[in-house]
Amino acid sequence: MKQTFFTPRNKIILLAVLLIVCILGSFTLGHYPVPLPQLLGILGKHFGLPIQPFWTVQMETAVWNIRLPRVLMSVLVGACLAGAGASYQGIFQNPMASPDILGASAGAGFGAALAILAGLSSVGITLGAFLCSLGTVFLVFTVSRHAKGDRILGLVLAGIMVSSLFQAGTSFIKLAADPTNKLPQITYWLMGSLSGAKWQELGFVLIPMLIGLIPLLLLRWQLNVVTMGDDEARAMGVNAPRIRLWIVLCSTLVTASAVSVSGMIGWVGLVIPHMLRRLVGSDYRYLMPGSMLGGSVFLLIVDNVSRNVTTAGIPIGILTAFIGAPFFLWLITGKGDHYEH
Repeated sequence: MKQTFFTPRNKIILLAVLLIVCILGSFTLGHYPVPLPQLLGILGKHFGLPIQPFWTVQMETAVWNIRLPRVLMSVLVGACLAGAGASYQGIFQNPMASPDILGASAGAGFGAALAILAGLSSVGITLGAFLCSLGTVFLVFTVSRHAKGDRILGLVLAGIMVSSLFQAGTSFIKLAADPTNKLPQITYWLMGSLSGAKWQELGFVLIPMLIGLIPLLLLRWQLNVVTMGDDEARAMGVNAPRIRLWIVLCSTLVTASAVSVSGMIGWVGLVIPHMLRRLVGSDYRYLMPGSMLGGSVFLLIVDNVSRNVTTAGIPIGILTAFIGAPFFLWLITGKGDHYEH
């Protein structure tokens, strides 16, 4: 009975239920707690239900203008990073692949630092990070096309090289920035945080995130075939190079979108796919949606810790490293299934 119930599909459903519980719980946490009945009433009113207010104006402001954008941003960023990580690990057949393997994160950091140095608004910083992230990956593709030998290896090596170049550029911007004003802002952005999540930023990245996430879900069957190798894929009627290109493009888009609004948040795209691989197996029909749900739950929990431990809040990138590194060490040294494809 136990083995029959805990199928990969049922585990995905349990993850979805856990995500809903975490979302509702996130609204009730904070320095200004909002009880669950008032929370449901506020959300129902804003979604068109005829509910007479039985809550304070402060509660409504905290829920709708502050916590809801932050919770939704946590869910989307977690899903994007974990989904991109799972895709890259399958495409590159490398268990150490993560969303920043092609330089998207390094490019976003450079773009954000440049925008901060130029004194742009928060929307300008997000736009600068997003465009530079996409531009960095385009540069990686351009360089890899001229690399000799294995195309996948050339792509990874080009990503490492270009990432180092943009990281050096970010360091130079930090050196040139005003140490009393601009430098702390750049440093804080690079550590990763969702504290500044607003409806405007959410609206800016929502469409690119959905454009990337939906194809990743639809292509998860083909991704299973691509991981077997080009010859096997060709024998089964799947154009592996084309599928690989689409998956890389979609993964890059969601990574650029996520990093542009959250900053440099590491480990989510590396740890969560490995954890879900142990939970639901290596079949991407379940691994892809499981990774997205798991990434959302993980980042939501970490963000709740981030905003409730101290009044000022801890940058979320620090917490993901503190949690992710020991957990990944346990994954690769513990007993059980390994993380091969």
